[in-house]
Amino acid sequence: MSSFTTHRRRVLDQALPARVRHTNLRCCLVQFAPYGFRATYDHLCHSAGIPRPLDKDPDSLVRAVEELHAARRLWLAHVHAFAAQRRREKAGGQRELRRDQMRPVRQRGWQDIAYCPDPSFRPEGELSAVVGRVLRSPGRAAAGSGLVCRVRGGRDGVAWDGSLWVHRLCATCGVSLAVVGPVRDVV
Repeated sequence: MSSFTTHRRRVLDQALPARVRHTNLRCCLVQFAPYGFRATYDHLCHSAGIPRPLDKDPDSLVRAVEELHAARRLWLAHVHAFAAQRRREKAGGQRELRRDQMRPVRQRGWQDIAYCPDPSFRPEGELSAVVGRVLRSPGRAAAGSGLVCRVRGGRDGVAWDGSLWVHRLCATCGVSLAVVGPVRDVV
């Protein structure tokens, strides 16, 4: 699989057809999608103004990939700082994460920093601003304080039934606070 940087370079290549550049933008989203693939793609389509006939505005692909790249740079800086901190802590004898530390690379890798299961309900603003707020937020809520949105800091949640899982979403921005459980089959 090619890297984010390779696909970004192809999106920026004006000599390639718009459809090929669009495919490479979507490949960038496989590598880094802060809201999840669908919600991040929907965000980029709206923020960059990607038209359905891509030939009408091929520069929209450049705007979209640059917005995604700016957010990714913030995330990578955080990941590198976290890795350096963990090396120092391990050298000092601390082998386990502290309770308040956020593990930047979870099981799902670079995806879902602020997962939005409903693609149309996601945080407002540029991706880099949202990723920055997530990185500045505390790693976990204090014990007994309940769920806290890492983007807005609010505690208000609404239930959202997906096709497989019921999520508790932030009422303000749509970020998933928790997976409540599986959707029950109605018979």
